[in-house]
Amino acid sequence: MATLPFKDTVITHREEIARRWALAAEPCPDDACGPRWQLMLREFLWPIEPLRRLVGPPLEIPAAQTPKTVMLLPGFGAHPIRMRWMARKLEKAGHITKKWGLGYNFGATQARFQLVERRLVDIYRRTGTPIYLVGWSLGGVMARELAKAHPDKVAKVVTMGSPFSGSPRANNGWRAYQAIAGHRVDEPEIDTVVHEKPPVETVAFWSPCDGIVDPRAACGKPGERDRARALRCSHMGFVLTNEAVEAVLGELDRD
Repeated sequence: MATLPFKDTVITHREEIARRWALAAEPCPDDACGPRWQLMLREFLWPIEPLRRLVGPPLEIPAAQTPKTVMLLPGFGAHPIRMRWMARKLEKAGHITKKWGLGYNFGATQARFQLVERRLVDIYRRTGTPIYLVGWSLGGVMARELAKAHPDKVAKVVTMGSPFSGSPRANNGWRAYQAIAGHRVDEPEIDTVVHEKPPVETVAFWSPCDGIVDPRAACGKPGERDRARALRCSHMGFVLTNEAVEAVLGELDRD
């Protein structure tokens, strides 16, 4: 296989970096904005959430009425380990949790979506039952798309602070997304209409305290999801707080 000369390779890399920098520097439409900066700053306090759990009331985890198989999809820039604490609590209740199998979530590219599709199909074939998808932030958007592509293999979708409604730039992370993923947030590589509801039960968790995603984008409108539930956590807190775990456990026990 022919390879580019070193000089041409450097030029190509520089051009790609410049292209991505330009994507990150694009102006934001006047009708789209993320949460105010005070909430954004509070997101950097996420490391103290484990301490809050220690001094707060203990989390009571009842046994699951019917154990489910649950795939957890991390948010943009996050590794599955960020959802491990939540996974342990779901497992304590009796559920079986599965990672999404891709490591860090660096964007909803076509290649990455195809890989997570294969992961879903593989889990379904091995378990023989529809899977419950719990997606945090961008992971929730991808969970909705999985359910659209494979409604027979998905029992329910739970999104947590996921920007599926309104402008895809109504959040404080779209510039970083465009720089890292390499495409515009409003020009996804997969053929989809993001706000359209999947043909399975879809529940949206949102928070007025979210410092990353506009609460209206995560809540959605009637018809874009079946139900919406407000929590009081930060965006990072969707995978770190007792409140969020209780909400997920409650959704799994509704069926």
